[in-house]
Amino acid sequence: MPTTTIHFIRHGKVYNPDHLLYERLPGFHLSDRGMRMAQATGAYIAADPKLNTVAAVYSSPLERTCETAGAILDALNPVRAGRGEEPLELGNWKLVLNLWKPSWGESYRHIAERVGAFANEKIREYAGRQIIVVSHESPIWSYRHLLETGHPEHWMFLRKTALASITSITYDSDTGKVMSITYADPAAQVE
Repeated sequence: MPTTTIHFIRHGKVYNPDHLLYERLPGFHLSDRGMRMAQATGAYIAADPKLNTVAAVYSSPLERTCETAGAILDALNPVRAGRGEEPLELGNWKLVLNLWKPSWGESYRHIAERVGAFANEKIREYAGRQIIVVSHESPIWSYRHLLETGHPEHWMFLRKTALASITSITYDSDTGKVMSITYADPAAQVE
């Protein structure tokens, strides 16, 4: 049975000196520490023979996720070149993100269903392979919580989605059934 793995990666730390609740607002970039976090996660992926064989990298269209994805591609593409493979380019999942609807009016269920719809499309498109999706804390955790508990609602302070962390979900490519969920925090020690 072929499987598809989607590695959901949260963006690195954002430069936000005014401590604004930025959620889906554009214009928020990675801080210097956030870039180091993204680079650490990229190095972790590039060094792992299983992870560095991803077939595609997608990102939400917001600057902080695109910058994180860029750091991952900067680490991953030299490994691909060393194997004689073409470099990967950044794919965009803007239509799934529904960027312009404010998150404070959207339920966790709707967020999880949007991520699930994207995942279901990619499970079949990338049957037997794996991809990276750089996203945000709420979509990653709401979707994971839905898969693990049957409901996406949760206490936001109990989320397990650290900055630049990797939540890997492996699916049966034919049925879409979840086979496993794993978590890694390669940027935990980055200062």
